Amino acid sequence: MSSAALSDLDIAHLLADAARAAILPYFRKSGLATQNKLEAGFDPVTAADRAGEAAMRALLAEHRPQDGVLGEEFENIEGTSGRVWVLDPIDGTRGFISGTPTWGVLIALAETEGPILGVIDQPYIGERFVGAGGRAYMQGPRGRSNLVTRDTPRLEEAVVFTTFPEVGTTAEQHGFHNVAGRAKLTRYGMDCYAYALLAAGQIDLVIEAGLNAYDIQAPIAVIQAAGGIVTDWNGGPAHDGGRTLAAANPDLHAAALAILRTYI
Repeated sequence: MSSAALSDLDIAHLLADAARAAILPYFRKSGLATQNKLEAGFDPVTAADRAGEAAMRALLAEHRPQDGVLGEEFENIEGTSGRVWVLDPIDGTRGFISGTPTWGVLIALAETEGPILGVIDQPYIGERFVGAGGRAYMQGPRGRSNLVTRDTPRLEEAVVFTTFPEVGTTAEQHGFHNVAGRAKLTRYGMDCYAYALLAAGQIDLVIEAGLNAYDIQAPIAVIQAAGGIVTDWNGGPAHDGGRTLAAANPDLHAAALAILRTYI
């Protein structure tokens, strides 16, 4: 099929398929080399990260050469269309190198106002969460189903996720724990899979800080298409990263935001 005949969603699926094929041979492979991006702390990258992003970039160069590319592992590409593909080949590399199946491939297509299409793909368990054009769905081992966020009305009934217990700065940590302290249940360590669970109606809130654009743009598109809300801790756009609050519905968003914004 020619590039012109492929929709943006077709391209997103091609990218996710290519990333799966490139990354899975490395997962749970003995002796996988890991490099640390940080002088202080631990931010790992592997050959799997680079292979996944390279595979996606090759397809974009073929099918969408006019679009820009923003990815985690390689230099940005300035396009001419005003649109940008935002790629994170393995969101959750710490989980990947530990053998947990909660990492994922993140793919978004963004315009000036933010992402208009998003994919959260978990290659190992074969689940793909998609949001575009006001519709969200998941396809996986048990077929395809629509994604709809929960209508949990009160913070005291909510299930809250974040990746790291320390969240970010000391103030940001206090902000998260003040929300979590009022919630019914708090869980940690799911990386992008937590956002997929929110879109699927399994949990209610994801609160994080210190994110990059490629960490959050795909989740924004998927969650919004499923009926949820994603903002920064002041209620503004979150597509550039930083502090993020993803909520299943407006009531929970307002309740969490009222607490978090006091810690900015």
